[in-house]
Amino acid sequence: MPRRYAARMLRGQLDLLGHEPAAFDPTCAALQRRKLGAGAFVDYAPGWLCGHAALFEQLASTTAWRTSEERMYDRIVQVPRLYAVLPDDGPGHRLLPEIARALSRHYRARFTRISLALYRDGRDSVAWHGDRVARRMQDALVATVSVGAPRRFLLRPHGGGRSRSWNLGWGDLLVMGGSCQRTFQHCVPKLARAEPRIAIMFRPEWEEPVGS
Repeated sequence: MPRRYAARMLRGQLDLLGHEPAAFDPTCAALQRRKLGAGAFVDYAPGWLCGHAALFEQLASTTAWRTSEERMYDRIVQVPRLYAVLPDDGPGHRLLPEIARALSRHYRARFTRISLALYRDGRDSVAWHGDRVARRMQDALVATVSVGAPRRFLLRPHGGGRSRSWNLGWGDLLVMGGSCQRTFQHCVPKLARAEPRIAIMFRPEWEEPVGS
């Protein structure tokens, strides 16, 4: 994988609105909460960030994208998406620290960690899971801003059950909070065809739970 994922590889696939200068609502006034039970909740604000396509192109072209592997039963497989951690893997964008500060004010928690996931097409996906650290915590916050084309995002009770669905992209903000990472699982399923999307994830600096 080359150090820089060239934006020109993606521009031909992105035929989207959103090329105005990137901006967002720092008051988070549009967030609407859905209580899921067992202390879990999801806050959602569609189109919270404008200029999503311009932000996508900058992140796509200035980030050193990585591949990752995980154990599936008795073998190691490559995770079908790319990821990065900022600032280690790139400069990000001037708005990202501002978004982190706005989320910190709104939730009264310090969002200090920023990571990215790139779904290049419909073959890229992520299986049902909860955040590696947060799923062992009583309560946790994970905020995601999605730029680029929408992808289906599913949420279900841990271990199975009826799922809820959002199409996240075009600057949408979704925040999983309370016990959501512990009592629910989420995934991005494969599709026959999909345009590229980047998930920008904001997390507080968590300590590993005792006994983890």
